[in-house]
Amino acid sequence: MIRRLSQARERGIPEATVARLPLYLRALNGMAERGLATVSSEDLAVAAGVNSAKLRKDLSHLGSYGTRGVGYDVEYLIYQISRELGLTQDWAVAIVGVGNLGRALANYGGFVSRGFRVAALLDADPEVVGDHIAGLNVEHIDELEAVIRRRGVSIVVLATPAVAAQQVADRVVAAGVTSILNFAPVVLSVPEGVDIRKVDLSIELQILAFHEQRKADRMTGGPAMAEEWPEAVDL
Repeated sequence: MIRRLSQARERGIPEATVARLPLYLRALNGMAERGLATVSSEDLAVAAGVNSAKLRKDLSHLGSYGTRGVGYDVEYLIYQISRELGLTQDWAVAIVGVGNLGRALANYGGFVSRGFRVAALLDADPEVVGDHIAGLNVEHIDELEAVIRRRGVSIVVLATPAVAAQQVADRVVAAGVTSILNFAPVVLSVPEGVDIRKVDLSIELQILAFHEQRKADRMTGGPAMAEEWPEAVDL
């Protein structure tokens, strides 16, 4: 998928547009399930959480302009966006790190319907290696390169502890994989041409905590004043 996204960027599709395409696709799939044949730009924009002018501009990059008075053909727009995102083919995914998060990802049923097939699970823990999860046996991390080659892995998901993530990423890149989804709480260094998407749940929770604190401050009259701060502790 990320290789197709790189091709999209090379053709001049803005990065922000590429990031919104999955939102449109999710909304369109929901409409298709409800039996809708066409959708207006306004309704699709509301469903995707963007404004209609931005949506129309985004879709124009795909060569899709809709029909005045009718809107967009839902099934055809699903095809256009899926093709642009590279979802019209099968992508083999390996998950490295089969703790609680890795297991949850392996058991998630939504990947297959979106063009992603979990092809391998790997871990370094001898007590985990050999476990049968979601139809797959967990293999030892020592087999990483061979598994990538044997299973035709295109995308690797890192769900390892932070201390192990960079070393695993280096091996993944050396094995020829150029697309990594990183759940480890660390910034990875990779060569040019390797695409990384980072998911950090703790950062998202901290952002939500910030907004909750702001709402609480408004209700109580503002943040704590300096005299209310805890005393500094000498280290």
